[in-house]
Amino acid sequence: MSETVIQVENLGKKYTIGHQQPQDTGLRHVLDRGWRSLLRRGLKPGQQTAPPKTEEFWALRDVSFEVNQGDRVGIIGRNGAGKSTLLKLLSRITDPTTGRIRLKGRVASLLEVGTGFHPELTGRENIYLNGAILGMSKAEIQRKFDEIVAFAEVEQFLDTPVKRYSSGMYVRLAFAVAAHLEPEILVVDEVLAVGDAQFQKKCLGKMEDVGKEGRTVIFVSHNMGTIVQLCNKAFYFQKGCLLEQGDVNQIISHYLTTNTEDTRNGKICLNSSLKQDKAAFFSSVSVLDTGDRKSSELDVRSPIKIILEYEITQNLSNLELSIRVDTHDGRPVFTSQQSDFNTASLAERSPGQYQTTIEIPGMFLMPGSYLLTLAAHQPMVEIHDFHEHILSFVVLETGTKYAQYNQPHNVGLVMIDLPWQEAKLSECVSIHP
Repeated sequence: MSETVIQVENLGKKYTIGHQQPQDTGLRHVLDRGWRSLLRRGLKPGQQTAPPKTEEFWALRDVSFEVNQGDRVGIIGRNGAGKSTLLKLLSRITDPTTGRIRLKGRVASLLEVGTGFHPELTGRENIYLNGAILGMSKAEIQRKFDEIVAFAEVEQFLDTPVKRYSSGMYVRLAFAVAAHLEPEILVVDEVLAVGDAQFQKKCLGKMEDVGKEGRTVIFVSHNMGTIVQLCNKAFYFQKGCLLEQGDVNQIISHYLTTNTEDTRNGKICLNSSLKQDKAAFFSSVSVLDTGDRKSSELDVRSPIKIILEYEITQNLSNLELSIRVDTHDGRPVFTSQQSDFNTASLAERSPGQYQTTIEIPGMFLMPGSYLLTLAAHQPMVEIHDFHEHILSFVVLETGTKYAQYNQPHNVGLVMIDLPWQEAKLSECVSIHP
């Protein structure tokens, strides 16, 4: 029986949130606030003004679980479910409010770009610093040094302060250090999304190797395909609570079928008031049928329109919008990017509200249930807004050539008429004795 390396009991993390009224920045209001501040300083004890309102927010509450040696655990849940808070607690970056965590072995963490490295030190110096933090000797670090540098592909910049690294270089080196310095527990957030596709593939391969070596991996991702590929267990978090844990395929199936928005009218309005600090964000997404009516149930024979409404708050160039359509169990069907059709979309755009339309042709998607994912990002630089499986829709069987099959998905995820050409090459000659 595998040894328990992580034991969490009744874990909770509480934050205190202050609420202040938005302040006008006009000159008259600034001067007015200044005078009021001076007057408050002259008040006698007992005459102090009321403090700003505060409220308690539990990012995690009453979470308990155990992880065995060699387990590769995927942490899933929507934004705000408490996933990143859990990783910070496991990594000892912050202390729990309630409960306790027992860890057996060294923990290496990769939570976000910028953590774990000293910006003024070079890449070489940070490798040795991180190794020392993990409790490794200089000889142990030297034994792994060349392998780390080769994996990160930063040989040319090894003696450059990491504050001058690009985000991609930073992540490559940070992951290489975390994965190669032989921690018993490797904790990784979705920071790997900053890297390119080839590097992400290499990282996933390395994490699989770490698990096969008997070490433990805790991995947070919104990409269900990656979770299935890498992990043998999954924990499903919702609103700070551990809702379900167990077999990765079973948990993901439950998450995908119960965690999409209510899209019976084919439209989702997103809370744009929470996104004003973003350079770009989506305000709504709609699915339209052939009559341009919003609907979540669509005819397989007719085109499907997807309408994205979004806002840009500052001059922004190289902004890429993309959608991904997955099956109901999280298998990607296709991804489409705005620049694939119109490269001019990458030119600088000024602040304002925008709308874009994508049309999926009829007789393309097989009948079945689908999930839509949205992203607005500057490739390899920054993800401005991302919504995993934000909307669901159903393609109805209304009379295709595959209607005779009981399970049409057995013949594929899409239907397409390909040109077949045939020619007779020669006559068959029978030879009789």
